[in-house]
Amino acid sequence: MATTHYGSASAIVGETVHRLFHINCYSRTKEAPPSRLFLSHSFKVGDCSWRICLCRPVDDLSSSAGYISIFLGLDDDVAEPVKARAAFSLLDWAGNPVPDHTLWCTDLHEYSAAGVGYGFDNFIRREFLEESGHLVDDCFAIGCDVTVLRRRCMEDIVIVPPSNLHLHFGDLLESGVGADVTFQVAGETFSAHRCVLTARSPVFKAELLGKVCVRIDDMDPRAFEKLLHFVYTDSLPKMTKEEEFEMATHLLAAADWYEMHRLKLICAETLREYIDLNTVVNLVVLAERHGCYRLKKDCIDYLRYPPTLNVVMAFGGFEHVTQYSPALLRELWDVWFEDEPLQDDLALSL
Repeated sequence: MATTHYGSASAIVGETVHRLFHINCYSRTKEAPPSRLFLSHSFKVGDCSWRICLCRPVDDLSSSAGYISIFLGLDDDVAEPVKARAAFSLLDWAGNPVPDHTLWCTDLHEYSAAGVGYGFDNFIRREFLEESGHLVDDCFAIGCDVTVLRRRCMEDIVIVPPSNLHLHFGDLLESGVGADVTFQVAGETFSAHRCVLTARSPVFKAELLGKVCVRIDDMDPRAFEKLLHFVYTDSLPKMTKEEEFEMATHLLAAADWYEMHRLKLICAETLREYIDLNTVVNLVVLAERHGCYRLKKDCIDYLRYPPTLNVVMAFGGFEHVTQYSPALLRELWDVWFEDEPLQDDLALSL
């Protein structure tokens, strides 16, 4: 039975809010002392209250003289420090950011009390603003994106376990409880459930119509057992390397016959790892027979290397290709020798 776990955890939660700050009396900022702050309305981000602060630089004799300073500050105290950053942009009267004054972004700072602020002393040069056309009727606008990161404790989180449906269906196959159809495969008997098989394969659906026993003579019983395992669990059982190659060849053919496309792709991908001098000819024929394009292409690419091709031809490897599909042999020859006629010893077999 699946178990649902309960526990506690913490997570970093991020929230970003965009605010507009309209400064309606720019001339006052020129006349006010540096200690005078021009504040935006209070707004909430990350469960905290914030204000945008505009002022003259504290030291008008510094390199910031002649600039407008801007900061983000907490509007109230907080129970625990929060981390935040602000990105400021001067806006034109269409509300678009002004080039060279766009997204002046602060570092991520820790805010712990009201009145603490971080920003830029030299955000806008007054001379630029006054001559830019963005100051109209003693008013201009600033956009501010405020991002707050905060660690929150989340109690009683429900941790949903992963799906185990495949385990239940695997148990159903193994137990045979409720089985209503039997397969005779090369002398061995397998029990299964008609509803599962018909749901997974249109060929099984047609094959089982009105039948309680089906005889299969052209499949390895071990392969059929693994085919049933896949039908019920959508996965293949663990196999040794020696067994994996043999079963993949059998199962690819079975998957093609029963129109189980996912199993067919799994087998084809597995077989691509086993292409070598001993297997390449059989695999290219298998790929051609069952329409596995990538497996076929990999086999042909492997055979493009002249020494490899010579070894395969020397040991009569292409007799199997000739017997199965002369057209495939011609296709291979066209790939290797575009401008040369088919060799006599091969042509005689076509």
